[in-house]
Formats: sequence, C-alpha cells, structure tokens
Amino acid sequence: MKNRLCELLGIEYPIIQGGMAWVATAELAAAVSNGGGLGLIAAGGAPADVVRAEIRKCRELTDKPFGVNVMLMSPFAEEVMQVIIEEKPAVVATGAGNPGKYIEPLKNAGVKILPVIASVAMAQKMEKQGADAVIAEGTEAGGHIGEITTICLTPQVVDAVNIPVVCAGGIADKRGAVAAFALGADGIQVGTRFICSDECMAHENYKAAVIKAKDRDAVVTGRSTGAPVRALKNKLTKEYQRLEKENATAEEIEQLGVGGLKRAFLEGDTQMGSLMAGQSAAMVKEIEPCADIIRSYFADIDSILTKIKENTNF
Repeated sequence: MKNRLCELLGIEYPIIQGGMAWVATAELAAAVSNGGGLGLIAAGGAPADVVRAEIRKCRELTDKPFGVNVMLMSPFAEEVMQVIIEEKPAVVATGAGNPGKYIEPLKNAGVKILPVIASVAMAQKMEKQGADAVIAEGTEAGGHIGEITTICLTPQVVDAVNIPVVCAGGIADKRGAVAAFALGADGIQVGTRFICSDECMAHENYKAAVIKAKDRDAVVTGRSTGAPVRALKNKLTKEYQRLEKENATAEEIEQLGVGGLKRAFLEGDTQMGSLMAGQSAAMVKEIEPCADIIRSYFADIDSILTKIKENTNF
C-alpha cells in the first residue's frame, strides 16, 4: 500500500511503530524498519549519549529509514535534539510538549518532524510551524494520552490540515487499520501490538501481561497531575488511584512512578512496574516477528478499501 506518507518517509507500508519509552529500543526500531514500516527509538528520559548510542546501533541493524521519539518534558530534551541534528536519523516524532523551536533546525538538518498531537488546534499549529506530518493519537493509546477518542480525533484533524495525518491509538489489527484509512488517515501508528513481537527486548513477563489483558485492564492514572498515563492495572496503578483519591500532591504521585518502566521492562515486575499499554492490549493474542505483524495489517487492504469506497459516498 503506497501513499504520500510512504513517499514522505521512504517506507513500504504506511505504518509507524510507537515511541514507547524503554520498549522502543534500536532492536525493535530496526526490525520494524526492516519489515517495511518506520521504526522509532524512544529517547524517553534517557541522556543524550544513550540516545546517540541507540541511533548508531540501529544503523548497524538496518539500512532503512528510522526515527527517534523525543519526549519534550524530558530534562535532556535539548541535548537529545542536538544529537539528532548531528546524527540525522530520517525522522523525529515528538510528544509531551510543543516542538516548535526545534522544527527549523531539524528541517535544516534534513530530519522530518512528526509531532504527536491530541487536538485539532495543536495539529493546525504544528502545520503552520512546518511539521511534515502529524500523529493524531486518541485516548485509547498507551502511555501519555489526551482525552479525545481516535475515531473522533482522526477525521477532524484530517479535515483541518493539508499535511499527512497518522492515526494512533487502539489499532491492534487490520480492522483498525481499515478504519483509520476510512477515516481519512494517511497512515497508522502502532505501539502495544509491537510489545508482543519477537524483536522487542521487553521482559517476557511484560509481554505475557499484555497477552493476558482483558478489555478493561488498560486504565488511566495521573489525571490530577495534568499528565494522564494509560497502563495495565496492577498494584502500582491501584496505589496511584489511592493517592489521587486522597488528594496527594503531584510530587508525591510522580515520585511513585520513578523507575516504574524500568521495573516492568527489565525486571519483569508486573505488580509495581509500569506496564504501559493501550486498550488494544486485549486484542493481542500472540508473539510474532515484526515483519509478520506489519504484513498482517495490510494483507488485501487495498481491495477492502476499494469495496468500502464503492459502497459509500466517499
């Protein structure tokens, strides 16, 4: 399936792997890129030298385009952006902030920028500031989230901007992909499904927790701090909920989460680890290679979309 997003990014399939902190390593990004999509390394809260090492490792594992996801609330964001300007991966995706001040230097370095947005207003602002595309992420997604659902956010953003729109949040299989393209998206971003891939370096306990997840297991905590996060419910999320119910300070709530992702990803702690995952976790049933996962999203999708168009007023 070729379209303007594929042409923009130099990829075979219009699918981007989510920039999941800790989970999105060079190994996962390279596997997704080798499979025909766009892999992303997650900078998360890592210092600049760690991000540089991951970029260079990814280059050893793939000769295809890949990118880096930068969480702008990271204390190392400024230094990480400088590393990206120097190392020149194909793409930067940004989240948890406004990347406006970085857009011009990134574009001057030949790096395309795809901000993650959760509202029409932010999408329009990013287009005006020069973003190459936007990733419209619905509240169904894992990790840091907005409030609008994917099915409502995507068409509104599509109607509001002229640059490519990538649909994200809750897309677990080809049915979700078909829906995203029917809503007008140029591509999809997938995170949770890639946790359960052969090439993902996450602890097997983390992967097993995703596979075991039921429809109501991906819960949101941290709304009181202004930075809500979706993760699989466990002792950690229950403790978050307790603190919020007792009107604990934002500092107390944030302190509870320190090291949570590391505990889940490296140590396999499924009780006090932060098992970030979206609502689509309940639809993930097995661990497969990234290339097979990607192909499963796009098998016969052109003919399906053609039939939809033939039977509607598209």
